[in-house]
Amino acid sequence: MSIHHDEEKRLLASLQSDKDVNAAFSKLVSLYKRPLYWHVRNMVKNHKDTDDVLQNVFIKVYRNIKKFKGESKLYSWLYRIATNESITFLNKKARKYNISDSELSLRIVENLEADVFFEGDEIQLKLQMAIATLPTKQQQVFNMRYFQELKYKEMSEILETSEGALKASYHLATKKIEEFIKHK
Repeated sequence: MSIHHDEEKRLLASLQSDKDVNAAFSKLVSLYKRPLYWHVRNMVKNHKDTDDVLQNVFIKVYRNIKKFKGESKLYSWLYRIATNESITFLNKKARKYNISDSELSLRIVENLEADVFFEGDEIQLKLQMAIATLPTKQQQVFNMRYFQELKYKEMSEILETSEGALKASYHLATKKIEEFIKHK
């Protein structure tokens, strides 16, 4: 998923310089647009909403790239921004409809069948419904591990949580999903 360390350092240097920033930013977008799209899409579900969130992510990255200190990997920082932007988007949407996060999750999944960009079958729809019943943090951990196949170490950097806590969270999420699917 991540680019080679030296390549990432060169890209970051270009992004933080004044002369190559636009070309470097175009490269950053082409490298990370697809994985970030799916990261956001796993959280917000809807294609159009994902595009909106992703646009905000890249605007935020562009505005803040010079402040990035390199204390974590560049892609971890990008994923953290994408995660936070997705949560902000979902919270705003829940407030707009005056409903809870969990009600919003279920409503979003109910609308998946009508989403022309959703290519899943009945089993995948059931899985999405099961995921929607999980608390937000467990949803994130499950999506990152199951769909994006991120390692716990990478998830730990992105979510700023210990690997042990993430493993426990994933285990709990899978148990709840199994129970949900078994009884539906």
